[in-house]
Amino acid sequence: MSMLYSLKDNCEQALRRDDIKAIVITGERGKFSGGFDISAFGKIQDKSIEAPRPGFVSLEILSDVVAAAKKPFVAAVDGLALGGGLEVAMACHARVSTPYAQLGLPELQLGIIPGFGGTQALPRLVGITKALEMMLTSKPVKGEEALSLGLVDAVVASPSELISTARRWALDILDSKRPWIISYHKTEKLEPLGEAREILKFARVQTRKRAPNLKHPLVCIDVVEEGIVSGSRAGLWKEAEAFQALLQSDTCKSLVHIFFAQRSTTKVPGVTDLGLKPRSIKKVAILGGGLMGSGIATALILSGYPVILKEVSDKFLQSGIGRVKANLQSRVKKGQMNQEKFEKTISLLKGALDYGSFGDVDIVIEAVIEDINLKQNIFSDLEKFCPPHCILATNTSTIDLNLIGEKTKSQDRIIGAHFFSPAHVMPLLEIVRTQKTSPQAIIDLLDIGKKIKKTPVVVGNCTGFAVNRIFFPYTQAALLLVDRGTDVYHIDRAVTNFGMPMGPFRLCDLVGFGVAIATGGQYILNFPERTYKSMLIPLLQEDKRSGEATKRGFYIYDEKRKASPDPEIKKYIQKAREISGVAVDPKLTKLSDKEIVEIVFFPVVNEACRVLSEGIAIKAADLDIASVMGMGFPPYRGGVMFWADSLGSKYIYSKLDELSKSYGDFFKPCSYLAQQAAKGAPLSSSVAPAPAKARL
Repeated sequence: MSMLYSLKDNCEQALRRDDIKAIVITGERGKFSGGFDISAFGKIQDKSIEAPRPGFVSLEILSDVVAAAKKPFVAAVDGLALGGGLEVAMACHARVSTPYAQLGLPELQLGIIPGFGGTQALPRLVGITKALEMMLTSKPVKGEEALSLGLVDAVVASPSELISTARRWALDILDSKRPWIISYHKTEKLEPLGEAREILKFARVQTRKRAPNLKHPLVCIDVVEEGIVSGSRAGLWKEAEAFQALLQSDTCKSLVHIFFAQRSTTKVPGVTDLGLKPRSIKKVAILGGGLMGSGIATALILSGYPVILKEVSDKFLQSGIGRVKANLQSRVKKGQMNQEKFEKTISLLKGALDYGSFGDVDIVIEAVIEDINLKQNIFSDLEKFCPPHCILATNTSTIDLNLIGEKTKSQDRIIGAHFFSPAHVMPLLEIVRTQKTSPQAIIDLLDIGKKIKKTPVVVGNCTGFAVNRIFFPYTQAALLLVDRGTDVYHIDRAVTNFGMPMGPFRLCDLVGFGVAIATGGQYILNFPERTYKSMLIPLLQEDKRSGEATKRGFYIYDEKRKASPDPEIKKYIQKAREISGVAVDPKLTKLSDKEIVEIVFFPVVNEACRVLSEGIAIKAADLDIASVMGMGFPPYRGGVMFWADSLGSKYIYSKLDELSKSYGDFFKPCSYLAQQAAKGAPLSSSVAPAPAKARL
């Protein structure tokens, strides 16, 4: 806040001084401005600091001091000009940038809208359609594109020319050699009112489709429309009022929490505070070229790591290399990579049928099928062929690492590198440590995760680790409901309406019933007292219905993989009930969407509490990130633990206690949840994430 007051004071002082003819606004250390301090949002929300009065920045400073000045203001933009930073630049009478400067308004990612005049200035500089695209997608543009759009007025070849060019431009404006433009008053880029309203109408339709649970994107469109219809001054006032209201919304609080939680996952007590530096990783080996192995290989070579892909036969090896090539070709088709970059990237991948080239690898990632004996034998072999410093990592999704490394002497080198499918797309990397994993191995894998653009979360070793373990009750709770009378498709609709990418049954179809049964078996073995056993999936698989791959599962699929409800599913449900001796419960046939969501997700919260209390997760915020990035939990709800705390530990405990009395120990609240509920304490109160610095 002090910087905003200082900006106003300095601008007013410059305008009063006779020896100053024009003003250039720039940033230091190669950055213009990353924008408003996001950590201040939380302080405003909890009232530990006072919010600036509505319109203080957009109207009193940027519109009435900068834009209305009798001396020209020019923004010299290098590095980042995001959020409030770009809004300051747009208030100036001209903008000069470097080619690689990034300019954008990413505020919607935090549940708010641009609040310093961006909703009014951007449409007038680049047109309504492009302005809406930039704001609604939060995607920045670089200097050259900004020039072609009209967002900047000139691009210099080198940062060393930036300030001198901006100074000349400002003096040229003063001498009437260049136009003196007030962004808020520009109209030539605005479409005629009728056409503008059609654009806005289309934007609203698309926004409701993409984000039906979110209000702030629609508020953004409304604010843009207000300025077009009633003028920029009216638009600025509407923007200021809307910004203040959205700042206090649950969506904003949730998304700000996710923003900082994501940036705190790399802080691991007892590991990242030891002063260790990541070692240089010059060569990576991957065992298994299936869906996961090829995806991991793709992620690594895209970030410049040389990779050896080992398979058991030439046929499997060529298939694995083919999958990697297909992943890269997909990027070429989308315009994300040119052919030259494709050739350079794929050249980093080499195939192997034995361990002959493993003598100088720095890390091996095993990505074979979930077979304990096979993995044990592989790790025993790796110790013989890999150098002593080589990290021995496994991509297992459920198996205890102590079992995998049972026959391995170098226990300190064993670590889990659990990617999520598709591995080159999904943003989460679960780093699993045993009691014996060395801090250096964790540091090295954290560094790899960062370089391949993943968000790493360090967790302890147990069946399912963090993500798969906390979500194992998710499908089981849904199956319990179906066995007792709730409609399969109603459950999927309710969960999807809540914000998940798909419901539990559509997800089962996608991953395949083989995987569901194999992973379910691990939970039955390790957590028998709280595992719900339904016969429904085994019956479907017995009838060669294994999900999307066989075009029949809980849904039926056409040639384009479009899912449709299958009336035949009812006969399998009835048969499952008969085998298990389960009767329909009339109460469960009439559940609301809210009740379904609670019955499906409260067991997930319960398991997350166990994972937190056992020390498998370092902090609740890590589970929030894991649930969002690993399972698609809606980020605008803040992650599974943040969402749970918004409902309250007492409420969740009482609901689970009630359900356990009716339907058994599957729903029984764990001791940590009971303890927090008794105190009326948040579930996340045991450990708080360290604050990270960021700006918008």
